[in-house]
Formats: sequence, C-alpha cells, structure tokens
Amino acid sequence: MEFTMSGRHEVRITADDVGKRVSVRSLTDPGERAGRLTDTVGVLTSWTHGVVQITRRDGETVRIPATRLVAAKVVPPTPARRRGLPAAGYRELALVAARGWPAVESERLGDWTLRASGGFTRRANSVLPLGDPGLPLDAALDHVTAWYARRGLPAYLQVATGAEGTDEALAAALDERGWRREVSAEVRIAGLAPVADVAQEMHAGRTATGQGAEATVVLSRTVDAGWLARYRRSREAPPEVASVLGGGPSVWFAAVPGEGAPAAVGRCVVDGRWAGFAAVEVDPARRREGLASAVMAALARRALAEGASAAYLQVESDNEPALALYERLGFAAHHRYHHYRHGHHDPASRG
Repeated sequence: MEFTMSGRHEVRITADDVGKRVSVRSLTDPGERAGRLTDTVGVLTSWTHGVVQITRRDGETVRIPATRLVAAKVVPPTPARRRGLPAAGYRELALVAARGWPAVESERLGDWTLRASGGFTRRANSVLPLGDPGLPLDAALDHVTAWYARRGLPAYLQVATGAEGTDEALAAALDERGWRREVSAEVRIAGLAPVADVAQEMHAGRTATGQGAEATVVLSRTVDAGWLARYRRSREAPPEVASVLGGGPSVWFAAVPGEGAPAAVGRCVVDGRWAGFAAVEVDPARRREGLASAVMAALARRALAEGASAAYLQVESDNEPALALYERLGFAAHHRYHHYRHGHHDPASRG
C-alpha cells in the first residue's frame, strides 16, 4: 500500500533488532518528487551493508536500502488471536501435524528432522527444522542434500513464517543461497465443535434447497482401493501412500459411496486435543452438493467423541475453493509454511 509523504516520521529500529517483528515505511523511489511511500511488516532478518532485509508473513523477502527508510518501529510478534480460536503455539502445531502425516523414514540432525517417503507429498519428504541443526548452516544443508540424493529424492526444507516462533531468518538464508520456494501452504485452526455444527448446517442447507441429497458418510479405520482412487485419481499407488495416510495416533477415513470410486473422501487424525483434517476431495461431477461439508461434519463428530476440542488443517495458498470452504467453516490462518527446494523446479510433486 502506498502513501503520500506527510507529517513527522522516525526510524526507531537498528541492526540490534534483527529477529524482531517490525513495521517499516520507506521511499519507493527517492528520485520521485511526490515522495511515494510503501509499508512493509515482517521480521527483520538482516541489516548488512546498508540494506535492511525483512521477511514478511507470506515468506517473501523484501530488501530496502537503509537510506530509503522514513519510519520504522518494532511491533508485537503476532497480531491478537481471534476470539474463539484454540490457543496454539507454532512448535506445538508443527509437531502435531508431523505426527498426523508421518514419514516412512526419518532421521534427526540436531533439532531438524529429515523425512522421506518415496516422494509422496512434500510434507513427508522434507526437512522439518525446529531449531539448531547442530552444524553451521551451510554444512547442514550439504548434509541434507546428500541425504536426499542417496534416496533419489530432491532436497526440500519446510520453513514456516508468520507466527511467533516461526523461522523467517532461515527462509531468508535459503533465499540468499539459491534455494527456491515451490509451494506455500496455510495452517489454519478452529474450534472443533463449531466446525462440526457449521459443516452439518452447510450440508443440510444444500439438501433443503434441492442442490444435493442427504449424504451417507462411511467411516473406516483403514484406507481401501476405492478411497485411494478418489484421492489420487488413480488405482495405482506405491506402498508409501498407505503408510503415510494410515500413520498417526488415531486415524479415520471418510467416504461417501458413489458410482465406482466414492463421490467424496476425507481423512482425520486425532491426537490429544487436536483433530487434523486432510485429503478432502469430491468427484468433480458431484461438486456443490454439500458432500465436502458432510465429510467434514462426520469426521468432526468422530473426533469430538474421542475427546478432541481443536481442529487444524493445511491448505495450499493458491487453492481458492478449499480456502473458501474452510473460511466458512470457521478456520482462521495461524501461520504459513513454504517448501524450499535445492536445485531445479519440479512441478510434478504436490502437497
């Protein structure tokens, strides 16, 4: 957002504030007579050689010559939590999500966890960095790339931004070293009981207006070929798929029967107070019938029965239909994560 220069401004940050969340106003072009300004909010990740580097909530890194700063100040680490949402720290959510989508193989490198699952989803084939790797960063990255190369896999790091305790500094460091973001996702949270209620109301609304029939949702502890055919749109799946999907503390699979493959599927894993939702997919010919909300309602009620009270999910930032659905269900953004890859871009891998 741009502003016209007016009033009195003051720069109240220094290089000693690296690592803190800041709000900065700077000149877009000091040669312009109009003196247009732009605001940047994020974590101050470096201040070297007269250049201020800020990594924003969305993971983008902005570099501003210090001579262009007009006003700047340190701001609270995260915005106020929305009323009604479960209290949750980044580390807690990251560990819960990792347990809910477990890799086939993992290895520790200090506070980093290297994960591999035959290439099935980036989440199960990336490093989860939750602190110090125990080596200088460049040596740690060399170890990571070699580890994945031995498995015939590209090296990915899953780096989070946008909440207290996330690692904007690592995101900026990877960017400087030529690692590139391939995909970003939002982690969203909600109260579980409201999700169950709203999802049921949404489905009932569809049936009441004739846009869909009352859906029968079948819950199972195991995943079968039909469920996989709808989820992967293929009847062929390597063994790593079933291992990742079936892993987790208490896993439930939902399916709405259809012609051949199910008309809709979904997955939920219950881990203490948390219920994690994933893999909600609907037959393209059956969309807008309320099937996704029926699946969410059934899984949420099952999780409530097991004692869960909070919900989370992960959705790619460019998946607008899913984001719209989850917004209606009451899920609010908590933080984002980004998969940084060493080497060339590979658009084939998702998730």
